[in-house]
Amino acid sequence: MFGFNDNQIKTISPKNAYERLKSEKDIVLLDVRTMEEYKEKRIPNSINIPLNLLAQVEKKIPDKEQTIFVYCLSGNRSNTASKILNKFGYKHVYNMGGISNWFFETVRG
Repeated sequence: MFGFNDNQIKTISPKNAYERLKSEKDIVLLDVRTMEEYKEKRIPNSINIPLNLLAQVEKKIPDKEQTIFVYCLSGNRSNTASKILNKFGYKHVYNMGGISNWFFETVRG
């Protein structure tokens, strides 16, 4: 399921994220890895805003009520990004962890 960790960051497992992404069409899937990593392998329909450019998130995701699932390679950058998004005022941010734990469809390019 999903819950809170010690830093009050909401988390969601890849399996539960996959199920919600299938049934809820308005979720933003945010990849915070580098553009090179994103091109190599990514989850379909995700958008890429590298962690070092996250200050630009409001240009791509202006709605602070938007549900956002954040992922990276292993979970460290997505955890940091989730904290930053919360500080920016986004209310429905979930750290999904790393793509290394995503056992569903991925794409390249």
